[in-house]
Amino acid sequence: MNNNIISSSNKETEKLFNRFKGYAETYSQSNSDLADAGTFPSTPQQKDFALKLEAELKALGIEKVIRTKDFYIYAFIPASKGLEKEKPVCLISHMDTSEETSGKDVKPRIIKNYDGKIITFPKSDFVLDPAEDKYLAKVAENRETIITSDGSTLLGADDKAGIAEIITATEYLLAHPELKHGPFEILFSPDEETGHGMDKVPLDLLKSKCAYTVDGGDIGELESECFNAFSAEVIFTGKSCHTGTARSGKMVNAVQVMSQFITSLPQNMKPETTDGYEPFIAPLEVKSSIEKAEAYLLLRAFNMEEIEQEKKLIKTLAGAAAAANNATVKVKFRQQYLNMKEKIMADKTGVLKRLEEAYKACGVEIVNSPIRGGTDGSRLTEMGIPTPNIFTGGHNFHSRTEWASLNQMAKCADVLIRLLCK
Repeated sequence: MNNNIISSSNKETEKLFNRFKGYAETYSQSNSDLADAGTFPSTPQQKDFALKLEAELKALGIEKVIRTKDFYIYAFIPASKGLEKEKPVCLISHMDTSEETSGKDVKPRIIKNYDGKIITFPKSDFVLDPAEDKYLAKVAENRETIITSDGSTLLGADDKAGIAEIITATEYLLAHPELKHGPFEILFSPDEETGHGMDKVPLDLLKSKCAYTVDGGDIGELESECFNAFSAEVIFTGKSCHTGTARSGKMVNAVQVMSQFITSLPQNMKPETTDGYEPFIAPLEVKSSIEKAEAYLLLRAFNMEEIEQEKKLIKTLAGAAAAANNATVKVKFRQQYLNMKEKIMADKTGVLKRLEEAYKACGVEIVNSPIRGGTDGSRLTEMGIPTPNIFTGGHNFHSRTEWASLNQMAKCADVLIRLLCK
């Protein structure tokens, strides 16, 4: 079979772009506060997007499409004749976009045959400069077609590129029965960005003993290890009084206590100063008043020993800030997901080998790199279904300068076709 079906066809690549554009324009941002409080999905717009995807999968002629009560979208595609006994695999992407940058009213722009010039945005002062972005420089050298937003929002390639690639590959296989494939499943999940994407995963529906998230970045990335992830909630309690009579310990200003704590976090452990296998601590949100100040932080490390060190450090620094200001403090930690490396390496289903063969068949050079984050696959691997991650062609996730290479997206669709075919 031709192993570069989508990427070698202008017609198929255009269909992929139009599909992705429609998804990007569909609002589906999640909300961490609501998710943490138990709302699932955390936002109504995710339900709207789920309904859109459900209808599209049914329109492709897939007989078994299920929308669960929690708004996961599940589909089962039977095997080609003669391959019914093959073991199924599952392809997974998430429907929500990050709340760190607005995902409402996204207006995708296409830049064909990108020539390496600095890219400006109509609705932002940010720029994309290949001199500062090695991935952008690479696509300029190859004169690839890229997609951005207008700068007022993120793009949503995380993970609508993955959804578009999965459905494009599926549509092609359904339209070309001469391409023989085993049975496979599709699962689109809500609330991945909030860390709750697998909270209510319909394991009763899944027949697959291995799966693949389509939620990575640059072409060739094949990820089978990720951070161990914990969150920390730090709460300082102060004492309020009139500011004119605050002297001599009458006032304990929790805002200042929180400021001291945040400032005391090591500069060399910020996300901005770390990469590769280095751990980090990231304060994401602070809510403060004189009487009470709350901070939400992320703790990330590739081994649990470093996580325990980060927990100890948080407690020590928070305690020191409280003691120095006569405040009280409470620290709560929550596990979000664990490094999937050990369980994937122990896998007996051949999940990695099969994927590596698909990359090679499509002429994609494999880049093994750790995920400095996590995916729904991290949680699913914990549950006993090994789930490595596949590139999507998206870059600069969660930002107004997010962009995607259409050429890389097409190549991902080819990898998925090759992965599914025999």
